[in-house]
Amino acid sequence: MSARRFALLSLTLLPLVGACQASAGPDRGTRPDPLTALPRALTAPEQRVVAGSNAFAFGLLREVARDDAAGNVFLSPLSASLALGMTMNGARGETLDGMRSALGFGGAALTEVNPAYHDLMALLLGLDPGVDLRLANSIWVRQGFPILTSFSDDVSRYFDAEANVLDFNDAGAAGRINEWVKRGTGGTIPTIVDPPIPADVVLYLINATYFKGSWSDRFDPAETRAAPFHADDGSVPTVQMMHRAGSARYFEAADARGVELPYGRGAFVMDVVLPATGRTVGDVVASLDTARWAGWLGGLRTGELDVSMPKYRLDNDRVLNSQLIRLGMQVAFTPNGADFTGLSPEGRKLFISKVRQKTYADVNEEGTEAAAVTSVGVSVTAMPVRPTFVFDRPFLVAIRERFSGTILFLGAVRAP
Repeated sequence: MSARRFALLSLTLLPLVGACQASAGPDRGTRPDPLTALPRALTAPEQRVVAGSNAFAFGLLREVARDDAAGNVFLSPLSASLALGMTMNGARGETLDGMRSALGFGGAALTEVNPAYHDLMALLLGLDPGVDLRLANSIWVRQGFPILTSFSDDVSRYFDAEANVLDFNDAGAAGRINEWVKRGTGGTIPTIVDPPIPADVVLYLINATYFKGSWSDRFDPAETRAAPFHADDGSVPTVQMMHRAGSARYFEAADARGVELPYGRGAFVMDVVLPATGRTVGDVVASLDTARWAGWLGGLRTGELDVSMPKYRLDNDRVLNSQLIRLGMQVAFTPNGADFTGLSPEGRKLFISKVRQKTYADVNEEGTEAAAVTSVGVSVTAMPVRPTFVFDRPFLVAIRERFSGTILFLGAVRAP
């Protein structure tokens, strides 16, 4: 089904984590006991990081939806947070303040945020053997560009990031980065860097996220039927509508109603929210924040439900610069204004030139496969270039008096 055929908002909110993990799903003929809690309580710093990251998620969604009011929007706030979180470790001064605020961490010190990322990873990865969750981080440095050891040590320690030095001028450099991305996303997203790599880019910080989970209670393919879908623009395309009946958690509020669809043993879920009659998904997104979200989840209750939802596949490719700037990260994107002296001795010349995210989602009767890649391109401010004039073609010549502007001689030299 074409991703452009309908406008569907699907939010899969995954906790903030930062490493790489793969696990096999359960046997198709068995249903394991559902998980009821984390194996340990979250620490106070972990709670602050999760709360801040959710605030960033809603803010980023609002900003992207504001710029794309008609198309499908599918983001990975997790992937963006991890890639930008790595980058933030090289920021200082106002640059750090803006990035930290935009990511939802307020004035929290990196010494608090970094371990919280790492500890959440240790807690959550492998939590549900019915879900295949992979998270990989990497940095790619232009050969010859100096990176501080303290920066590379921090992203390696707290984000499990692998560091690579690469000749960006080599024709195959982008291909090497893209091969890493393809592996990290299970082949669903094959590229993130377009060749040739721009001459001013000295560093890429990249997160690759892959998620695959089977529904705890799957949709029966025999129940899937062609059905109309009523889009906001008044069109009524035909979609393949899945159906399942049974027990599920749901909420009903004045502005929306929604259902929680768990994967595997229930540690991860998809929340699907339908706006109230007379409201659009854009209306809901525009007013969505952590308080409203908490209110919805606080109203979840279990009941017997009939759920019908379209099968869909989505592919998004977005540059997130303008949205992140509006969230407060403008200094980091400012040439000759950003401060990344925690990243490199040349940090005063560095700035974020592009934050790009690609996402993929396939939602069907079996479950969901979703992936995202976020790349943060860091560029160096160009040094002044001395103009070069080579008059190796016919040229115009004039002799004039400069103050009055009087032209004394004028000609075209075609064969000197």
